[in-house]
Amino acid sequence: METIRIMPCLDMKEGMVVKGVHFVDLKDAGDPVVNAAFYEKEGADELAMLDIAATLENRKTRLEWVRKVSAVIKIPLTVGGGISTLEDIELVLTAGAAKVSMNSAAVKTPDLIREAAKSFGKARITVAIDAKRNSSMPSGFELVVSGGTKAVGRDAVEWAKRCEELGAGVLLPTSMDGDGTQAGYDLEFTRAISDAVSLPVVASGGAGKLEHFYDAVAKGGADVLLAASVFHYRLIGIRELKSYLKEKGLTVNL
Repeated sequence: METIRIMPCLDMKEGMVVKGVHFVDLKDAGDPVVNAAFYEKEGADELAMLDIAATLENRKTRLEWVRKVSAVIKIPLTVGGGISTLEDIELVLTAGAAKVSMNSAAVKTPDLIREAAKSFGKARITVAIDAKRNSSMPSGFELVVSGGTKAVGRDAVEWAKRCEELGAGVLLPTSMDGDGTQAGYDLEFTRAISDAVSLPVVASGGAGKLEHFYDAVAKGGADVLLAASVFHYRLIGIRELKSYLKEKGLTVNL
């Protein structure tokens, strides 16, 4: 059985960690450097840092945030937000990230995925796939970009398959319908993606209870469990979560 990895997510805006519901109503959730150091000490396997306003503000990821956070951790850091060129990727990796996450730019220019995988290795290229429910799509899920503000008119699961063909190393699907609700991951969406590809899939959006994390693996087919609110507000501890998952029969690094 694959070792399940726990990945806290730092959603960044104006230098601070924020968290919202359905991608809006953002609230302050602490200092990124303090949180990053705390999560590594708690036993996180990886860390994500997403500059959520970069694309909307038509700018690049703030490299100083990447440098500050990567300086206090040894676990792999995935950075996303405003990454749209090979040069952007190189700058972010040089600043200390282990991986980059692309979303809007990859949808706009799919060849960027292929070129990035060729230049930096597919293991360093994550494609984030944001979607919302739309019954007119074959899978029932429509791709959205620009921080969830623009629907693309494309099927999200078909896009996941295309990302794998282009050379993506990891997929990070987030259901806007579940984001920040703490009502549970959108298992239908996670499973649709994990069934469609052979890549590692990161469950994202909506974790609120210990069983939600287990369900993301057992029912959603996820390999990596990303969460924000429950960790930022200390509702669930990472050690507590790993002990629970181990008791449920999953393989985790304790």
